[in-house]
Amino acid sequence: MKDFFLIKYAPEILQHTLEHLLMVGIAIGIAVLIGIPLGILITRKTQLRQPILGIANILQTIPSLALFGLLIPVPIIGGIGIVPAIVALTLYSLLPIIRNTYTGITSVDPAIREAGRGMGMTDQQLLFQVEIPLAMSVILAGVRVATVIGIGIATIAAAIGAGGLGVFIFRGIAVVNNQLILAGAVPSAAIALIADLAIGWLEGKLKKN
Repeated sequence: MKDFFLIKYAPEILQHTLEHLLMVGIAIGIAVLIGIPLGILITRKTQLRQPILGIANILQTIPSLALFGLLIPVPIIGGIGIVPAIVALTLYSLLPIIRNTYTGITSVDPAIREAGRGMGMTDQQLLFQVEIPLAMSVILAGVRVATVIGIGIATIAAAIGAGGLGVFIFRGIAVVNNQLILAGAVPSAAIALIADLAIGWLEGKLKKN
């Protein structure tokens, strides 16, 4: 039983899991702070929709390892360690958040908007009191997708010295040790599943309300 990889590497798994959660948590937080306002912006400035979504699409098509590598020589946000990893994860997380924010708000029934305007609501009041609350479940679905993607991609951050569960995977590949690979892959998959279920539960609650 002592040789079971989750027990054998338990202290290290805990340490790298915390590093993993820190990276993804900060990146998703920043992506939400950037992505939701951008999603709102393109509902008001339709001429910006294609450029903003186009850039976000391009960022997601860049292979993750290449993006981490491209950030190494960049001043301030680049280099080796957790900072460029958070930047890369934030960039990868933007598309689903921006797109779902836009979709959620534009999907609000026009009759509801007209009723709000008829009650004398300003555009700002309509946005914060009507559109965002009604679109929140769709916005959360975007955050859910971004979180699951981020947890998976964060394993590659170990390649630039950012830590996380990818440390086990890279070490396991280097020495051809399946137990080490599983020590990184299994907790990462478990975190992604728990995050998906938790945000999905919250999303379902908002839909019912």
